[in-house]
Amino acid sequence: MHYLDNAATTRVADAVADAADAVLRAHFANPSSLYAAGARSEAVISDAREVVAASLGARAREIVFTSCGSEGNNLAILGAVRARSAWADHIVVTGYEHPSVQNPIDALQKEGWRVTVVKPDGAGHVDIERMAEAVGPKTALVAAMHVNNEIGTALDVAALAGLVKRKNNRTAVHVDGVQAWGKVPIRLHDTAIDSYTVSGHKIHAPKGVGALYLRAGYFVVPVFLGGGQENKRRPGTENTAYIAAMAKAVELMQGDHDARAAHIAALNARLWAGLAQMPGITRNSPPDARPELANFSVDGIKSETMLHFLESRDICVSSGSACGRGEASHTLQAMGLPRARVDTALRVSLCGENTMEDIEALLAALQEGIRTLAHMRR
Repeated sequence: MHYLDNAATTRVADAVADAADAVLRAHFANPSSLYAAGARSEAVISDAREVVAASLGARAREIVFTSCGSEGNNLAILGAVRARSAWADHIVVTGYEHPSVQNPIDALQKEGWRVTVVKPDGAGHVDIERMAEAVGPKTALVAAMHVNNEIGTALDVAALAGLVKRKNNRTAVHVDGVQAWGKVPIRLHDTAIDSYTVSGHKIHAPKGVGALYLRAGYFVVPVFLGGGQENKRRPGTENTAYIAAMAKAVELMQGDHDARAAHIAALNARLWAGLAQMPGITRNSPPDARPELANFSVDGIKSETMLHFLESRDICVSSGSACGRGEASHTLQAMGLPRARVDTALRVSLCGENTMEDIEALLAALQEGIRTLAHMRR
């Protein structure tokens, strides 16, 4: 199988699976228990917290373990807005956020919150100056995605946070960093960002574990109520094995970062060079997009039709966010692209495990698909 849908999820690395298995077998005790076995489980979590924090340029006490990026986004957004509801009534957000950001904000809008949406331009870039200009004295939250999950554009979130705080230092700044973690270096302590979300299954850890950075001294109202786990920010017994597995994935990610980045850049260059030789291909990702993501449209062939053809050739790509479940791309629509391009878009997402053979197989299958499916329309 040629798996090219790593923005949806990545394969769990063998060493990561081994780390999870070892903890499942040796450290099954509840980390909140007061006896020695519980303390050993808690030590596993503490060690992992240090590793995750270091990868983000943060302190261990600023890391809250979650079940996924979507949960982290909900905790950050709802918690920040509720904490500021006594004086605020306004939210600023980009026009192409992940559903786990957009849907909570849509729900808040129905409750009466004013929402300013700053849409991307036709190339997929968001103007951070426009976002900061939208901030006023009653703005509770500015939310933005670090790397867009469909076209790969990167936002200067550190600069955005600085601009926002200069307009209103009480305004919370939340960043969805799920697609950026391990790809775009960041030291959160050097920024004015208040909260930042990451997810394990995007970096070769299992599904079901993530983390939320909450800056020291920054207050959010807890969304869930229960025990006192995770400093009362996220109650519920911690998933010790998956937390340890995510820390192992972070260590692997950091260990070969430069070589992996160069490899992915070479794969991306070959992909675009091959696509440039094909008729009817329109590029949707801008040239400065992250190399892990490539979005393009195939003229006249619906995304679903081409996806099924590629699947028949044992090639896995997508038409957009996996959380969109086949719906028309929210990102491409926000960019104002013609409906024909939106309906024919494909997303290829790369990781360090991909090979040049994967790219050549995709290019060959696309050429075959264009010939075959175009002929069938006649």
